Amino acid sequence: MNKKSEKEWEKILSSKQFQILRKKGTERPFTGKYNNHFEKGNYSCSGCGKELFTSDSKFKSSCGWPSFDSPIKDSVIELIDLSHGMIRTEVICSNCGGHQGHVFNDGPTITGKRYCINSISLSFKKESFSKKK
Repeated sequence: MNKKSEKEWEKILSSKQFQILRKKGTERPFTGKYNNHFEKGNYSCSGCGKELFTSDSKFKSSCGWPSFDSPIKDSVIELIDLSHGMIRTEVICSNCGGHQGHVFNDGPTITGKRYCINSISLSFKKESFSKKK
């Protein structure tokens, strides 16, 4: 895992990114730029750039955050989260440990999973299509 000090992260990230990625915060529902975003491409950790999810795994959810049914293999780590008097499963980037969100077992797709991810924890790279000549 990419080990930077919290001071280093604080210099690299915006204050909002730092609050969510490093302090395990949560953005307000329905405010993130990727909540209703459905272009083809890949979603990466906004802290380190590791690819985490493909647009093929994203689905429309009414929870207020971008939702995916599965991550790219070995891209995230799932940890038990007992904060706020709840038992949840936290999702972090496997490269830098940045907090992404949580995963729930109430997804509508075949996996039954809903990876509920903060938009600010993500960056997006549009799929490029090249024409063959």
